[in-house]
Amino acid sequence: MKKKSFSFILMLALALLLAACGGGDSEEGKEEGGSSDGGDKPKFLSMLTGGTSGTYYPLGGEMAKIITDETDIQTDALSSNASADNVAALAAGDAELAFVQTDVVANAIEGTNSFEGKAVDNVQAIGSLYPETIQIVTTADSGIKSVEDLKGKTVSVGAPGSGTYVNAEQILEIHDMSMDDIEAQNLDFGESTGGIQDGNIDAAFITAGTPTGAVEGLSATVDVSIVPIEQDKVDALVEKYPYYAADTVKSGTYGLKEDVNTVAVLAMLAVVDSLSEDTVYEITKAIYENTGDMAHAKAEFITKESGLDGIGIDLHPGAKKYFDEVGVSK
Repeated sequence: MKKKSFSFILMLALALLLAACGGGDSEEGKEEGGSSDGGDKPKFLSMLTGGTSGTYYPLGGEMAKIITDETDIQTDALSSNASADNVAALAAGDAELAFVQTDVVANAIEGTNSFEGKAVDNVQAIGSLYPETIQIVTTADSGIKSVEDLKGKTVSVGAPGSGTYVNAEQILEIHDMSMDDIEAQNLDFGESTGGIQDGNIDAAFITAGTPTGAVEGLSATVDVSIVPIEQDKVDALVEKYPYYAADTVKSGTYGLKEDVNTVAVLAMLAVVDSLSEDTVYEITKAIYENTGDMAHAKAEFITKESGLDGIGIDLHPGAKKYFDEVGVSK
């Protein structure tokens, strides 16, 4: 019995000695998002996108692959409910990167509109991607030629608190108008174009990348007109709300015979401020230097030259380092 007890004690002592010498995994290398060498570079990143049938998810998948290949940080694109939920998830520490609209994230930082009383302070910008155009849609024979012509008309402005609703509210404001000047209807895009086609509404604010499927469907049955926003009003809007950018609905879109001036908010990539400058620099460079490897149609709009358009929040220092390096400034 004594020999067996001695052997057991000896084996136990050897096991403890091996563990003390590093026989097991160290906690330092196992921290979520941490690097095994103790540095600032994470092993994994989560990128929130949008619904699987939208633009954010497939484009985000291509971006995630590029980031993974170029930085050696495994980046996974995850489907989500898009902008507002994505900002909330970043604020809660549930992801590191996310697709958002420039106006939504600006509202989050300021604690306004749907983020009233819930301001976010840990989210910064990497850069903008492509325009989400504000289209004031009507028919060619409606008699509506300007924003001022919407007075007294029945106009769809999206759901209260939605991005489209806020866009409509701010554009009316710049034209010294308000929701009280129109017969506002809270309809989604399909309901809006259906209402125009049926004659139940006169016009609709639609914020989406062009061409927008619902508007294309309308243009197959009636002559579509997009109400222009005059340049002085564009300038005033961008000055007051810097997350907007000038935009154009090109001739040929929806059968339009000439370009139409308007504004856009932009899809952008946001990041938590806890990622290091070097890591975010690598991510930013990977995205803007490899757009040619993206097959998605929206990739043509993603350029370093336009990467700061519509950004109304602070750039992450790593993104700023990249844009400074390539000579792009706000």
